[in-house]
Amino acid sequence: MTVSNAIEKVKTKITAQDRTAFLSAFICALLIHIPAMLMDVPNHDGLDSMYFSQNMIISGRWFLSAVCAASSFYTVPWIIGLIGILELSVTAVLLVRIFETEDKVSVCLISGLLAAFPSLASTFAYVFTLDGYMAGMLLAVLAVYLVKKDHFILGGISLAFSLGVYQAYLPFAMLLSVYGVWDIMAKGEKGSVKKCMNYLYMGITGSVLYVIILKVLLKIEGKSIGTYQGGDLAAAISLSQRFSFLPAMYKDFMNFTFSKGFLVGYVCAAAALVLVICTVVSAAVLIVKSGVYKKLWFYWVGLLTLVLVPVSANIIMLVMPDVTYHLIMRYQWVLFLIVCVAICDRCVGKETLKKGNGLLSFAFVIAAFVVIVSYGVADNIGYTNLQRKYEKTYAYALRLLDRIESTEGYYQGIPIALVGRISEDEYPSTDITAPATSEMIGLGGDYLLYRTDNFDAFFRYYMGATLNFVSEEEVTKIYYSDEYVEMESFPGETSVRLVDGVIWVKTENARR
Repeated sequence: MTVSNAIEKVKTKITAQDRTAFLSAFICALLIHIPAMLMDVPNHDGLDSMYFSQNMIISGRWFLSAVCAASSFYTVPWIIGLIGILELSVTAVLLVRIFETEDKVSVCLISGLLAAFPSLASTFAYVFTLDGYMAGMLLAVLAVYLVKKDHFILGGISLAFSLGVYQAYLPFAMLLSVYGVWDIMAKGEKGSVKKCMNYLYMGITGSVLYVIILKVLLKIEGKSIGTYQGGDLAAAISLSQRFSFLPAMYKDFMNFTFSKGFLVGYVCAAAALVLVICTVVSAAVLIVKSGVYKKLWFYWVGLLTLVLVPVSANIIMLVMPDVTYHLIMRYQWVLFLIVCVAICDRCVGKETLKKGNGLLSFAFVIAAFVVIVSYGVADNIGYTNLQRKYEKTYAYALRLLDRIESTEGYYQGIPIALVGRISEDEYPSTDITAPATSEMIGLGGDYLLYRTDNFDAFFRYYMGATLNFVSEEEVTKIYYSDEYVEMESFPGETSVRLVDGVIWVKTENARR
């Protein structure tokens, strides 16, 4: 077997739908997200990750470092973005295979929705880890695809490694599994119940394997789960306590489903409504034509779906109730739109409607296309604001650095005590994109600087200035002193002053 032979053999396995899905996702993602790949603009976390080994085992991400190694541990947006988009494109191929979508237009819509969804834009704001996260999503979808192909053990292994990259993609596997159950039952295949159970077996296998590997690696490295997002408390929560979280999970599910994070504007919301109406009509037609409504399982599975979908989408809240659920962790919501396209396509493709088939086809295609365009516009509004955040931050930091170096008694290496907040009184918000970016973590706001270490990194990496910032303990002592309280906020006259050989810098709102 030569390399050429192997390539030819692989090519025979690639369908026309696979090629369409891959190219559509790749081109759409490139068109929408190329600004983030071409600009070197970090967010507050990115400032600390110009070179980062991605060793996040204390957050349970024991495989993240391995998948990020291909792009090096330096923040190189173009390379990281390109790898991430390639992984996303393969994910689109697997989704099309899972939904068994054959129409090329529908395939393009599924790929477009995956590439345009704002969660990806927020992930690009944290570009230093984007290729790893896209690999995590790919592995989660692969896990479901392998179960569909009757390989639940391999699916469990794939899920374990997905969790080892980023646990937030578990909902992808769970929601796709719910769809898989519907697909199996609707087809009425022999041994349907056994095949449905394979999705559960995959989940159990993957979860157990993930925990085993995590415990072994923590033992080897002599570490324990950290406090981030309440991870250290997750194991101590009882089963009864977890059940008490369910109302909050359902409430959060509904809140986000009708929020600006999912429906980014009136146009997007209107298009999504049309798509949902088309889906309801298509689902009703398919149900009536197939006669599944006459079978008892239809009602049991339907009830189970109503219960499981919100839980599956928000499963992280059940594991870690103190979690801050931001947009990067809500990528799974795109599956609701993708399922809509898949159901409409199935109805139109089978020509189950004697009249109105063409109208339904045009309606859902146009609606889905409008949603994709709306998402693409919202993504780029976020990227525009990210660039402006950098420009405003650079201008602010330049003035601040000049004031520090102009302070009488300053010398290179002098201790500097700085509280890392920018005064909202002295510098009120100028972000006009807030209505569109308020829920897009990493892309909203006015400045990149939130902590003292953010100032330190920005001065070093973007201004070539190395300052000697004192420890957090020293800053805390100064923060509560009468002298500090009486100081003005920058750029006030007394905002930078020399006290006992230390330069005090007050950037936060005045405390008087």
